[in-house]
Amino acid sequence: MAEVQNEYNEDSIRSLDWREHIRLRPGMYIGKLGDGSSMDDGIYVLVKEVVDNSIDEFAMGQGKRIELKISDGEVSVRDYGRGIPLGKVVDVVSKINTGAKYDSKAFQKSVGLNGVGTKAVNALSKYFKVASFRDGRTRVAEFERGILIKEHKEEDTTAGNGTMVIFRPDETVFRNYHFLQEYLENQVWNYCFLNAGLQINFNGRNFISKNGLLDLLTRKTNPETIRYPIIHLKGTDIELAITHTGEYGEDIYSFVNGQHTTQGGTHQAAFREAFVKAIRDFYKKDYDASDIRQSICAAISVRVQEPVFESQTKTKLGSQYVFENGPTMKAFIADFLNKELNNYLHKNASVADALKKRIEQSERERKELSGIRKLANERAKKANLHNKKLRDCRIHLNDEPPAKNKDEFSLKQQESTIFITEGDSASGSITKSRNVESQAVFSLRGKPLNCYGLTKKVVYENEEFNLLQHALNIEEGMDGLRFNNIVIATDADVDGMHIRLLIMTFFLQFFPDLVRGNHVYILQTPLFRVRNKQKTIYCYSDEERQRAIKEIGAKAEITRFKGLGEISPEEFARFIGDDIRKDPVLINQDTQIQKLLEYYMGKNTPTRQMFIIDNLRVEKDLAEELGVEVA
Repeated sequence: MAEVQNEYNEDSIRSLDWREHIRLRPGMYIGKLGDGSSMDDGIYVLVKEVVDNSIDEFAMGQGKRIELKISDGEVSVRDYGRGIPLGKVVDVVSKINTGAKYDSKAFQKSVGLNGVGTKAVNALSKYFKVASFRDGRTRVAEFERGILIKEHKEEDTTAGNGTMVIFRPDETVFRNYHFLQEYLENQVWNYCFLNAGLQINFNGRNFISKNGLLDLLTRKTNPETIRYPIIHLKGTDIELAITHTGEYGEDIYSFVNGQHTTQGGTHQAAFREAFVKAIRDFYKKDYDASDIRQSICAAISVRVQEPVFESQTKTKLGSQYVFENGPTMKAFIADFLNKELNNYLHKNASVADALKKRIEQSERERKELSGIRKLANERAKKANLHNKKLRDCRIHLNDEPPAKNKDEFSLKQQESTIFITEGDSASGSITKSRNVESQAVFSLRGKPLNCYGLTKKVVYENEEFNLLQHALNIEEGMDGLRFNNIVIATDADVDGMHIRLLIMTFFLQFFPDLVRGNHVYILQTPLFRVRNKQKTIYCYSDEERQRAIKEIGAKAEITRFKGLGEISPEEFARFIGDDIRKDPVLINQDTQIQKLLEYYMGKNTPTRQMFIIDNLRVEKDLAEELGVEVA
């Protein structure tokens, strides 16, 4: 057979304009697309890119109020800053590398320095409108998928100075997208915590913070579990809030120039190291670093001149210096902590004593577990040689990115997923249909132990839990987490629901950081298949089933899927690919984890019994209501 020759000539060379490139490679600009089920999905990045510009105005002392409205998939952002110069309204949202932030005198410590943000929003929106109000005059421009469709003439206005942007994400790019209220509120609160005095009106509700990161930590912690009052330290270009709780893990929120760096970076690493040194110096004792940071809940915010991020989505800081020709990030944070934390602990003896007791408690617990951990690690290594509980993938969250194509590799890391299943049939279907590059499968044997109220000792003594924590690589903390998405995939029946609750209890009891960090999801697989000879529709709810029957007709064949093993690998590939549906496991800011677990997983109290009775629905009755047969 003759070898096919790929011609390479002048016709092979193609130049894309800014709009075409963004739409062809959206991941380079906004990270993964997603459908809104993950906090870092693209639709939230679009919101952030627009609001960031309004925040920059506030940081420059212009405009103390922002109005944000999100309804039916449409986003509206109105600020009361200076407004875009009227002659540049079109350019700043449609000409790449155009903006005012290249001159650091105008925007000293801004987040958006690349002149890309609103252009990406424009290009990826089905409809985009920008209006500037400036000194009694206004100018408006409208776009569709980045193409200018109408530029209004400049005219008089009575509206106050500022900018308004309205956009609707393009459904052909963001398929089946939806905004989750919890993610949006968290995003709005972070803006307020990092910009004390700023008022954001989100869908008619006002958000404002007077005490910055102190308010953030107050909101993130349970007053009944913190070991001492929150330490709040502020300096030039740095703010810290620190406490310890009674829960496992490290809970650190880091920010740069008002940007939530969900993947940390040089500032977060510097804080973790500097905090350990400051504590050792104050108590004059060489405590183990893990004992010092165990159960810490902290927030750090720094202001950096022209920050360098590791990707356009700005989730990880790469800057080594705070200012040009200034101190390194490591030295800057270490000097601040050594001085301010030392002074605080000397002035607050009761806090210093409580902090010391928390560290020493962690030390005792670690030493008690040391022997058990050694045996458990040996068992885990042996088990990995002789069983196939983990069908691993090739790319993991903590892999070192290559020198080239860092953005593309980072995007694949964000897609890294592990499915936790029960039984050979379910794990077999997923294993055969998964993407081996970014999707792994961990198979449980039977129902996990209800670990509510147990100590971490059980994690090492229970083979299933021990192997699961090793598969995730979280024994030493979240830094080693190998998968960005942990998806619980169980059958849609009573047993499957029970297994799901037991796995969630395990994470909430011993690794709550996984849930707080929005890493844990529930896989949604179709409940019904409605088809005839011409068409097949998969339905995830009774409402979808009813719509499918109307579309296909009364002679439609209806199949009710009870277990994952009933779905063929060929079909399963459709449900864990680009159109995967997964619901995030979210903890409300006001939720107290231990009280939540006690209610649902503790002793069978009369309150819970009545809840079950009031909400009980027998599967047979439900089946009759849906009009399907159950064997």
